[in-house]
Amino acid sequence: MGAGLFVLSLGYFVYRYWTVFAIPADGPLSAAVLVWDIALFSVFALHHSVFAREGVRRVVAHAFGPLERSFYVWVSSLLFIAVCRLWLPVPGTVWTVGPPASIVLLLLQVGGIVFSVYSAAAIDVWELAGIRQLDSAATQPGSRSGPSPGDSAQMEFKTTGPYGLVRHPIYLGWFVIVFSVGTMTMTRLVFAAVSCAYILLAIPFEERSLRQSTNGAYDRYMQLVRWKLVPGLY
Repeated sequence: MGAGLFVLSLGYFVYRYWTVFAIPADGPLSAAVLVWDIALFSVFALHHSVFAREGVRRVVAHAFGPLERSFYVWVSSLLFIAVCRLWLPVPGTVWTVGPPASIVLLLLQVGGIVFSVYSAAAIDVWELAGIRQLDSAATQPGSRSGPSPGDSAQMEFKTTGPYGLVRHPIYLGWFVIVFSVGTMTMTRLVFAAVSCAYILLAIPFEERSLRQSTNGAYDRYMQLVRWKLVPGLY
């Protein structure tokens, strides 16, 4: 159910971004709308930041056992659906392009989706969805929880495929998805800008946590894969 909700939340985002967010809104730009949208996404982002902390993960793992990741997926998916549903339209259109440029952008956007899904699959999409942990618990009936968060013995940092290109290919795919649109309404732009700003802010904290919890494994990975997000730039 958690895996299904995870897929549903991503599908709902694609639906809202391709349809509702693509409709230009009328009226004057309102600061209250911007504050609401930014605050809304901040709640979702705060959940990710809090759950990424090792102390919080240990508490959740103790409380939910092998359902730790499933609990995270449930909360994250429901929050993401709420963000997409409650996002207020922002008046204005930044750009509109027709064929062939719009077709190229559409192909880039689809490519970004494929790239993100492939990147997730490369690091085990079943683990991301919380299913792998349940399988592990099923083979150990007496165990209350799966591998401890931050257990470097359980980690393997891939240097092949997209993870040999940049350290955060799923985030790279997200940038391509949200900006490769033929009609960039202000609603879309604010969503894209806020979500990508969070990613840029989160990467250093995420990498610092990985460096502290993997006994040098992530440091070695950083030496092998230089770029965080954009090859040759960042």
